[in-house]
Amino acid sequence: MANQSFVELITPNEEQKTTLIIIGVYILAILILWNVPILKTILYPFKLVTVALHEFGHAAAGCCTGAKIEAIEVDPEEGGVTRMRGGSPCCTLPAGYLGSSFFGALMIFAGFDVLASKVVSVIIGICLLATLWWARNWLTRGVTLLFIGLIVVLWLVKDAVGLKYFVLFMGVMSCLYSLWDIVEDLVVRKVNESDATKFAKYTGCCVPQFWGLVWFLISLVFLAAAVLAGIAVFRDRASASGPGQ
Repeated sequence: MANQSFVELITPNEEQKTTLIIIGVYILAILILWNVPILKTILYPFKLVTVALHEFGHAAAGCCTGAKIEAIEVDPEEGGVTRMRGGSPCCTLPAGYLGSSFFGALMIFAGFDVLASKVVSVIIGICLLATLWWARNWLTRGVTLLFIGLIVVLWLVKDAVGLKYFVLFMGVMSCLYSLWDIVEDLVVRKVNESDATKFAKYTGCCVPQFWGLVWFLISLVFLAAAVLAGIAVFRDRASASGPGQ
């Protein structure tokens, strides 16, 4: 009975099936745009804001462990850096990848419901405002202001239905970018100064690839949990409200 109840809980209704299809379409579209040279520019601002959230993850962990945040910078090559004094590297180093994965998962979860999308968009907006406060170059300021503006506009248009799909897209983008960034840093490019490399040096335990794999698996768990939780939590609400409500 318990197993049957759990299966029923995570069985999507018709509206949620549509949301799952949209997530699949987003994934396919992002993968295509990512790998077609001319079309890559469409994703460029979304990549930059995802990098900004990655750096905010470092900064937030730094604040929680007593660091003084000096600057957040996003560069045109889709990289970023957070400069801080103090804090615990054990917390701040994983917080970039895991933070952006967590934010992505949170946005995917919220993408199953309009009201939840509104709440999460406020949270993301606050994170972007904090990033703007710490920003020390105009690209970072411009990207954060652009996306804060988009959130505000979508809040005001057609009962914020568009906000739901925007938040969902941002969630998929953030999760995919985080997952791919881990693979690219440690397998494709083998970046010497990746977060995983620094973490391995700091802990003196295991190779960077091990920590990259651990973070990759945690990110996958975030993604799967977000989808299942979105279905379970909003299943009855979606059934009662109907599409677009």
